[in-house]
Amino acid sequence: MDNNMIPEEYRPISMWGYFGYEILFSIPVVGFICLIIFAIGAKNVNKKNFARSYFCYTIICFVIFAIVFAIAFFTGAVETVFGS
Repeated sequence: MDNNMIPEEYRPISMWGYFGYEILFSIPVVGFICLIIFAIGAKNVNKKNFARSYFCYTIICFVIFAIVFAIAFFTGAVETVFGS
């Protein structure tokens, strides 16, 4: 089936498209803003779902980082590293 026959909201994203979006979403502030915009308002279902999955990934990474930092802080490892 030709891509021109598929409605815009269901048109697939190429491999390079996913790669580019992943790089875009990895940029610290601008990428996070784009991630939120795509997750909420993208017309293409594939872009919206990819942004939502990357958002979930970001939340999981943030929670793991917070847990590891909290454990390190309460066990005294932070003072050892930073010399406080």
